Amino acid sequence: MPVLASHRKPRSTRTHSPAVGVTTAAALASVTLLSTQSAEAAPVTPSAPSAPTVEEIQKKVDDLYRQAGTATQEYNRAKEATDQQRTKVDGILDDVARRTDAVNESRRALGSYAAAQYRGGAVGPTAALIFADSPQAYFDQTHLMDRLTERQRGAVADYESKRAAAAKQRAEATKSLESLTDSQAALQTKKRTVQSKLAEARTLLARLTAEEKARLAELERKREAEARRQAEEKAKAEAAEAERRRQAEAAAATAPTTPSTGGSGSGSTYAAKAEKALDFARSQIGKPYVWGATGPSSYDCSGLTQAAWKAAGVDLPRTTWDQVEVGTRVATADLLPGDLVFFYDDISHVGLYIGDGMMIHAPKPGANVREESIYYMPIYGSVRPA
Repeated sequence: MPVLASHRKPRSTRTHSPAVGVTTAAALASVTLLSTQSAEAAPVTPSAPSAPTVEEIQKKVDDLYRQAGTATQEYNRAKEATDQQRTKVDGILDDVARRTDAVNESRRALGSYAAAQYRGGAVGPTAALIFADSPQAYFDQTHLMDRLTERQRGAVADYESKRAAAAKQRAEATKSLESLTDSQAALQTKKRTVQSKLAEARTLLARLTAEEKARLAELERKREAEARRQAEEKAKAEAAEAERRRQAEAAAATAPTTPSTGGSGSGSTYAAKAEKALDFARSQIGKPYVWGATGPSSYDCSGLTQAAWKAAGVDLPRTTWDQVEVGTRVATADLLPGDLVFFYDDISHVGLYIGDGMMIHAPKPGANVREESIYYMPIYGSVRPA
């Protein structure tokens, strides 16, 4: 009987995957198709950055004010140098004018000698002898002309010397004027830097909503409260130290007399000067902070400390960077009234210590000279200026 061909499909030798129903496969295909279409129709874009928090804005504004303070000190230093240079240039120009007058005077003397010599030399010696009133008059005239020739030689030497000196001074004046022009341009650049930082800070604050401004004010109150708390701790420490000293002095008063070291006299001298500086600073409370100002109607921070100690007879440099180099460094724990307290790593702010953890300072644009805790800002260091 003939073998019939099999109608079954040959068994596949491939590895079988788990069975997937037709419905499931169709669903997967639909999802894949829709996903592809969605990706093509609406590409994914990165989400917009979130708005800064009030805390971040406060930090940014504080940093801008600090940068403005640093730029102000740069401006103050440049302005001081420019003013000194202008004074020097004015002196040179005055000297140039004096030397020019001297050259002109010397030139006039030369002219008179030349005219006299011309008049004397216009007639030959034989004719001069013939037409002279007497031989003696001729010889007197000849002697006079010889004297004039000697003076003329001296006048020429004097003129050349003065002319060379005047030319040298004019060259120095030209060079100094060019340098002054460069300094004035740099000064204007620093001025624009300060203004730019302050404008940026004002713009940030102006964009705040009423709710954000309230939040910012609350953060400021907390910051001030913490600074006051630290000042109160400092005041307690100072009171305890004062009591310890009082007891030590009382004990020393009952002890046998010993030679004086002279230290108390020095301390009392400083205290007297410091009190004058503090009296001046207190009288400035309420006046506005203006960057670059040195009084009497407004101040920046180093302008106030400079003016206060000047009232006590002590000349301080203009900038915080130079003031910190004056006098004796003291630890925060050893501060006395009148000491200068400097802030931030870049030493861009300074205040006048009044005791009990407090200072008088010109804070920042938009604020007035006031008393405030020294812990309101990070302390860099302190100096006793006299």
